Amino acid sequence: MNERIEASVSGRVQMVMYRDFTQRKASALGLTGYVKNLQDGTVEVVAEGARGALEKLIKKLHRGSIFAHVEDVRVTWLPATGEFQKFVIAYAQERER
Repeated sequence: MNERIEASVSGRVQMVMYRDFTQRKASALGLTGYVKNLQDGTVEVVAEGARGALEKLIKKLHRGSIFAHVEDVRVTWLPATGEFQKFVIAYAQERER
């Protein structure tokens, strides 16, 4: 059964390839969803898939890209909605599906 996480990542996580890192790791784990920068300097991650894969992604979110310095990762677990086809980097205000 699939689950969903909604995560907020803070620290030095913008302009350091963090979104690309997250997209590559999530896709490799077979997850769907998106990652995007927010105006407050945090990064938002919404991912759906198997719980084990989501737990692996959370560990990777704490590590981040080579240039990142992650200070905090806040995660909320929810039921999956099945709304995503793949895992993408979102650039607009709207959630990409």
